[in-house]
Amino acid sequence: MNTKQEKMEAFGRLLDIMDDLREKCPWDKKQTFETLRHLTLEETYELSDALLTEDLQEIKKELGDVLLHLVFYSKIGSEKNSFDIADVINALNDKLIFRHPHIYGDTIAEDEETVKQNWEKLKLKEGNKSILSGVPKSMPSLIKAYRIQVKVKGIGFEFDSADDAWLKVEEELGEFHAETELDKKEKELGDVFFSLINYARISGLNPDTALEKTNHKFISRFQKMEDLAREKNLVLADLNLTEMDQLWEEAKTFEI
Repeated sequence: MNTKQEKMEAFGRLLDIMDDLREKCPWDKKQTFETLRHLTLEETYELSDALLTEDLQEIKKELGDVLLHLVFYSKIGSEKNSFDIADVINALNDKLIFRHPHIYGDTIAEDEETVKQNWEKLKLKEGNKSILSGVPKSMPSLIKAYRIQVKVKGIGFEFDSADDAWLKVEEELGEFHAETELDKKEKELGDVFFSLINYARISGLNPDTALEKTNHKFISRFQKMEDLAREKNLVLADLNLTEMDQLWEEAKTFEI
């Protein structure tokens, strides 16, 4: 692994390259906060894919792409005489020290849960008017629900156990099945999803990770179905559900 000095030199080299690109590259010169935004989201999702597969080389590559965007935004900020990368890092350093009084102060926190609760309380002291003010509006709904629940848990708004949370899932399922009006049924379905996410979280499961793994599994199986259909000179769209289900079961046998 690299020494701290080597790490600092590598970061300095990146800053120099960013300066060059911003000055000399026609594409880089035109970029703004707004034009980079969708690219940043794309890079973040690519990093997420690499993390799920635990492909270390791909993780390294995608981390570099994300880091480039952080440096790029900071460069634009400096051009606006608003902030530069040092301001970004120093603000982060100050926040980390403030939110870890059990490390840099006299507060005692011997377990993870106490650290999380202190974290949310300290955020309110920083000026946040609501526990939920830090949840991004544009965050995907499933992840947003999870983050909302984590944040309110920080002040004790939480079921006592996973069993209690499951009772809420069953209650919401009952209300969903009982509703007949489409718009109201949609609201009840949202309640079912929210309560199921809550149950998963309390049980120690990440629902977004679980669903994404199922997405990957379904894609793999379905594409194997397509391969099997081609090998048998069949067209999936021409098969009935029973015939497709037979291919589905056959595709499952190829999974490790």
